[in-house]
Amino acid sequence: MSTFAVGDEDFLLDGRPVRLLSGALHYFRVHEEQWPHRLGMLRAMGLTCVETYVPWNLYEPEPGRYGDVGALGRFLDAVAAAGMWAIVRPGPYICAEWENGGLPHWLTGPLGRRVRTDDAEYLGHVERWFRVLLPQVVERQIDRGGPVVMVQVENEYGSYGSDQAYLRRVADLLLDCGVEVPLFTSDGPEDHMLTGGSVPGVLATANFGSGAREAFAVLRRHRPSGPLMCMEFWCGWFDHWGTEHSVRDAADAAAALREILECGASVNVYMAHGGTNVAGWAGANRAGEAHEGALLPTVTSYDYDAPIDEAGLPTEKFWRFREVLAEYAEGPLPEVPEPPARIAGPVEGAWAEWAPLAEVLEVLGDEESVTPVPPTFEELGVDRGLVRYRLEVPGPRQPYPLVVTGLRDRAVVYVDGVRAGVLTEEDDTLPEPVAGPAVVELWVESLGRVNYGPRLAEPKGITGGVRHERQYVHGVRARGLRVDAFEADAVTKVPFRPVGGGSGLPVVPAARPVGSGFSHASAAGSDASVAGSDQSAARSGSGAGAAGLYRAVVEVAGAGDAVLAVPGGTRGFVWVNGFCLGRYWAVGPQDSLFVPGPVLREGANEVWVLELEGDAPMSVRLA
Repeated sequence: MSTFAVGDEDFLLDGRPVRLLSGALHYFRVHEEQWPHRLGMLRAMGLTCVETYVPWNLYEPEPGRYGDVGALGRFLDAVAAAGMWAIVRPGPYICAEWENGGLPHWLTGPLGRRVRTDDAEYLGHVERWFRVLLPQVVERQIDRGGPVVMVQVENEYGSYGSDQAYLRRVADLLLDCGVEVPLFTSDGPEDHMLTGGSVPGVLATANFGSGAREAFAVLRRHRPSGPLMCMEFWCGWFDHWGTEHSVRDAADAAAALREILECGASVNVYMAHGGTNVAGWAGANRAGEAHEGALLPTVTSYDYDAPIDEAGLPTEKFWRFREVLAEYAEGPLPEVPEPPARIAGPVEGAWAEWAPLAEVLEVLGDEESVTPVPPTFEELGVDRGLVRYRLEVPGPRQPYPLVVTGLRDRAVVYVDGVRAGVLTEEDDTLPEPVAGPAVVELWVESLGRVNYGPRLAEPKGITGGVRHERQYVHGVRARGLRVDAFEADAVTKVPFRPVGGGSGLPVVPAARPVGSGFSHASAAGSDASVAGSDQSAARSGSGAGAAGLYRAVVEVAGAGDAVLAVPGGTRGFVWVNGFCLGRYWAVGPQDSLFVPGPVLREGANEVWVLELEGDAPMSVRLA
């Protein structure tokens, strides 16, 4: 057994000075069968340690119901098998460009800004979670023969708050749960962040992407002794939907890495390998220096312009970093692992079946609620996915603007079965006024909960109300459609119908006549929706652009890694053999989704595409 400690100037392994050469690899963003390869790539780049967050909301979808918490333990075992050390950052908040910063929606919904403070109810949930999770870490600490050398207290708290009592309670809870390796905090190298986020007696580290000497000088003002470490060396950056792809010059990043090491510091390359935000787990940010502006949802890929790309392949940055790190290695670096297998060649699938979105909701949707005002996603128990809100504008009355206040994040709106527009938080008014009586349906999608800054814990859905002119429209029927509802057994019950002619268009009957509006009884008492129905599909041109669930079978030779594209698709989610790849969106910059090789199989592969906003024929391609 070994010991790991924090000395006056260095980290100490069995009493001897040691430098941590670490890289971030979030196990939950990488298919489990590919962990060994990715860890081998880190080793080959010259790293001896791996860092990972743990997302609470991935494992506790509702209070007291837990998922595969043991995945963390299996990953740490893989780290040990690779001959590496591990740094674990269990939160409870993690940021990580992950949905809600890792906090469960059922927690932030009722507590709001009380999270991340010394609040008894919040900390009660944290303690319950830690006592479930932390045995995976405790039994794998280095003094017990495992790889874990350090555990983080919270995460970049100085960028959020100043509740020192809260930080102390989190640190004490980690100790009470059996953590004996050194604890640490990490914050930006600014005075207010270090004073807000540091804990007396706990190692403080800094996060930055350049200017190591200046950053460490600030850290030394706060901590005159102890080892220096850049806990997040930002060697790249993440992308938001509708923006340009972020790229950092490899030579510039390598020079910044060298500067860190020349300072005698330890480093954690963030990210060494980014992976993928599968199943809609990508978070979001708010624009502006104060992070209070427009929503910026994060793309599905977490490639991060990292030295090891999303598919596990070395980039120019990998070779530049390997050259720098080789100078600090105790011996020759390991050989670079062989790349993972790829599919034999590009293939295109033909749509076999299609079901309108409304009928998908009937089968896979949650129970419908009836309330005076629109409930939020949190009140409905929806984490990722969408909610159909249905209400009736009374009449007769003349046309007035229809406004949705507090919309988070995006709504496709139908009036009397006809698509009337797409609304957002900033563009919250339908382009054409609405006369009454009329039935209004709003299919609202969450594009990712904020993971950083003062808008953390904000709710999703219609958080204000629906107004006709100045009058609120009351009486709302709401029903959620969660991403997690798309399981194989459940999807078999969806009433699919054939797709004909090879055109990629649903085959639908002729539209029935539409009157000036539905009766109050129809709006309030019927479960039949018109959005995405045969009626609306036919009206848009033989089904072109009909929202719904599409199914294809794709024949693959030489199964392996691939990328999947949905040409002609606008926005939605994709599953391959029941595995949710994540969100696609035509606004870019991401134009295809990574498919891990273990998800595909030789021969027939089933693909589902949930298209939410399309207006053109689409196809599916693997390459």
